[in-house]
Amino acid sequence: MKTNKRSSHMALALLLIVGAILMSCIDRISGTPEAEASSAVNSARDLAGRIVPERADNFIFEGIAMDNGEDVFELESSGDKIVVRGNNGVSMAMGLNWYLKEYCKRSVSLRGNNLNLPEELPKIEGKFRKTSWAKHRYFLNYCAFGYSLPWWDWPQWERLIDFMALNGINAPLSVTGQEATWQAVCKRLGLNDEQIGKFLAGPPYLPFGWMGCLDGWGGPLSQNWIDDHALLQKKILERERAFGMTPIQQGFTGHVPTMLKEKYPDAKMHSVKWSEWNTTLLDPLDPLFEEMSALFMEEQKKLYGTDHMYAADPFIEMLPPSGELDYLDNLGKAIYNGMAKSDPEAVWVFQTWAFWFQNSFWTQPRIKAFLDAVPNEGMICLDLACEEQPMWNLSESFHGKSWLWCNIQNFGDRVFLGGGLDKINSGIMEVRQDPAKGNLVGLGFVNEGLGYNPIIQDLMFEMAWRDEAVDLGSWVDRYAGYRYGQPNFDAEMAWSILKETVYAIPKENHSYPYSILTVSPTLEPPKLNFTYSNTRLSKAWESLLNASDILGELDTYRFDLVNVARQVLSNYASVLQSEMAKAYDEKNIETFGAVSSDFLQLLMDMDELLATREELLLGKNLHDAKRWGNTAEEKAVFEWNAKRVVTLWGTNNLNDYARKEWSGLISGYYQVRWKKFIDEIQKDLQGGKPYNETEFRKELMVWMDNWSNAGDIYPHEPQGESVVIAKKLWAKYGQKKLDTNSYEKN
Repeated sequence: MKTNKRSSHMALALLLIVGAILMSCIDRISGTPEAEASSAVNSARDLAGRIVPERADNFIFEGIAMDNGEDVFELESSGDKIVVRGNNGVSMAMGLNWYLKEYCKRSVSLRGNNLNLPEELPKIEGKFRKTSWAKHRYFLNYCAFGYSLPWWDWPQWERLIDFMALNGINAPLSVTGQEATWQAVCKRLGLNDEQIGKFLAGPPYLPFGWMGCLDGWGGPLSQNWIDDHALLQKKILERERAFGMTPIQQGFTGHVPTMLKEKYPDAKMHSVKWSEWNTTLLDPLDPLFEEMSALFMEEQKKLYGTDHMYAADPFIEMLPPSGELDYLDNLGKAIYNGMAKSDPEAVWVFQTWAFWFQNSFWTQPRIKAFLDAVPNEGMICLDLACEEQPMWNLSESFHGKSWLWCNIQNFGDRVFLGGGLDKINSGIMEVRQDPAKGNLVGLGFVNEGLGYNPIIQDLMFEMAWRDEAVDLGSWVDRYAGYRYGQPNFDAEMAWSILKETVYAIPKENHSYPYSILTVSPTLEPPKLNFTYSNTRLSKAWESLLNASDILGELDTYRFDLVNVARQVLSNYASVLQSEMAKAYDEKNIETFGAVSSDFLQLLMDMDELLATREELLLGKNLHDAKRWGNTAEEKAVFEWNAKRVVTLWGTNNLNDYARKEWSGLISGYYQVRWKKFIDEIQKDLQGGKPYNETEFRKELMVWMDNWSNAGDIYPHEPQGESVVIAKKLWAKYGQKKLDTNSYEKN
């Protein structure tokens, strides 16, 4: 018996040893280039299965080596198959997308897809090969996690990650689920659930917490939310990594819960202010800073692993506690060392927005002191507003740091047509050829939301794979071709007009016009800066309508038709508002009544048009928010967050910042505000009650605050037919009434 037992023990030990050896071998194999290539091929193949499921077998994916350190893809025909090669999943996906656009005249976008492939896939003559000069292709702004992404589930994220891969993005900001990291850190520091709840903000406000701007607003979060989003983040990271992307996670900035003062009364902390909130920043020389950094990195890695790139922005739109060079040097070192001590491969990804936003504070000596605190290889600077005001040329090319040319053409994810195609096309190439550019290593698309201008995204992402500027006229024709799948004279005419109007913002003017409809009601002249004729833009609407018989069934076409018509009508609203102001000044009751009636009806007409598109529905946003709640109370809190962030935002300071021309928001919020305002003005004109601006604003603020709390029901599915309603509105308004300088009554 003893011998048998000893033999059994020896056999078990041998089995464990063999198992350990096998696992070690598997671990080594999984990290080989061959294994990585296999994973990339599988990711690309799965992607094709999702976007063109019936034709996925027509594509063969193969791995190839980088081209002199640059990402690369190849396209080649093999019989009736298309071979797509790339050095990773992102490169293969970019190659697939290039083939779809260039050869099949088909496209994927965040605002409509056109993916009905030709029965016979077009052949490729010889071998087509592209490399990317941009080592890093960055995507997403922190704010996008508040304005576009806070309520997304996995299917929505899966589509976005596919879109990123198809456009060659390899460095996405990835901060979903940070609340789980912070909860774990706070618990280890001895904070209870109530205290943690006062620190973690509501879902659309969370990214502003990660940037240190606020605490707790819109919270507290339920444990279900925290747990569910930790799981969601793990799925996001797994998919991004499978493609070969390098997700950029959060780094510790020094922003801490204010209640830590009670736990650590001797710790040196500073109070900083953003908008209407005060938050707490640890002093970089306090020992607690290093301890917090280590805890944060440990808990984050435990939950999500690491890819060695960390975003950290300690004073977005806030002044640092001190302008002393030593303080800025110490802060830079503390943040970087907090990453590097836990992860020797750490790279700090830093938004230079502060240098632009607070340029009077950020003198060159201060910029240098802060940046020089970090080794050059340990930081990448994001030059966020290169299309408007680049900072690289005002800060000595970030003093040797690697940096990315970035575009931030959308603030608050506002709905508008606009963007500087020429700025992107020529601006990037001009900088690349500038000998003073320093260490430019890529580009980034950093809109505060996903936006409503897919053409801007397409050109921006392509520029990472081009070594010279494109001819914009030909490129826009190409865009229209793959956007709609075929040449069409009327569609090309429409896009030619769009190129000359909304997408030709002069370099010296980055002030995109916003709608008078979505600002607080007033008779003051609108602060609009139209750089094009609205009559000319209306011709694009008319030209698109002329193509409706041929293109009317395409999702991409219907989105563009609605978006162009919306912008024309939105621009025209400023004329009506000006005419109301004129009638009021002249005390003309009859004219004011007629024009104000037209103005209010215009809002309702726009609401009907926008209701035909899912991405332009307030109800869809509210529906997505409420589905995360497990109780009626939790659903109500999420609905409040979703309504508040697009209206009052906080209590007043950021009112209408994230305004949206959405169906439901126009009819249920903006139109009601304007109706209340117009009623007050009419009472004044009729001699019944003088208009009191202060009293009206006070009453309106109460109504706006209550609107966030109301459980109104808005449709979350599209209603009506885009082409039919766009035709009806064209017949009603017509070109003659759409000039931004004139008004003609019915």
